[in-house]
Amino acid sequence: MQRLLDLLGGFRVGLLVVAVLILLYLSTAVVPAGHVGVKDFFGQVSDKVLQPGISLVLPGTRVLRFSVQTREIKETAAVPTSEGLIVNLDVSLLFRLRPDAAARIYKTVGRQFEQVVIDPQLRSAIRDVTAEYEAKFLYSASREMVAQNMFRHMKNALDPRGIEAEQVLLRSVQLPPLLTTAIQEKLQAEQQAQRMRFVLDRERQEAERKRVEGQGIADFQTIVAKGISAELLKWKAIEVAHELSKSPNSKIIVLGDKSGLPIILTDK
Repeated sequence: MQRLLDLLGGFRVGLLVVAVLILLYLSTAVVPAGHVGVKDFFGQVSDKVLQPGISLVLPGTRVLRFSVQTREIKETAAVPTSEGLIVNLDVSLLFRLRPDAAARIYKTVGRQFEQVVIDPQLRSAIRDVTAEYEAKFLYSASREMVAQNMFRHMKNALDPRGIEAEQVLLRSVQLPPLLTTAIQEKLQAEQQAQRMRFVLDRERQEAERKRVEGQGIADFQTIVAKGISAELLKWKAIEVAHELSKSPNSKIIVLGDKSGLPIILTDK
């Protein structure tokens, strides 16, 4: 009899341990890194979210995990430009959910808030912004300006919801083939015109260099010509004749021709 009582006591202890373990399991919530937990206790949603890690909650509380990491939504759309041309755009939106807005998003929109809120807003922003620009803006370096305009539209639409738009990227732009060819030809013509302007500027600079060089030579010759006189030439000739008279080689120096310069004759 005592043994039976001991067995029943051990069984009760085992049941109590199992009950405690089950209670602990139901009262423990694990939120992974990069997420927050929203507590839903039979329809009563708490505004205070759970941070990453292990937390204790009331048994029966559902903990819904919402990612607060940066995520990407891709959208492909065929939209008209300001001149009525249809272009195909591949657009990416980088966004993240603010942790303090997770409970409000769950109560007002639901867990699938990307499909309910972000996707329609992104499609609308792409269509509205593209209609403001000509197709050439989407093909040139101005496409970054188009992306920035889309980003402003998305930021204004998502901020009140507690969703932070981080960046809009235009991954790909496909224009009608005829328009693409026309734009490429225009860009090539502009590049050729720029090269021609460079060549002309270089030739003008070379012509200016030659003009300055020629003017310098002319100025030098004018200065030299002004410094040479008949008396100077006669004096230099007399100096040369004097030096030659000292030479041992046979020569005849005749002074006093019509020019006044000496004449040197050799008898070799």
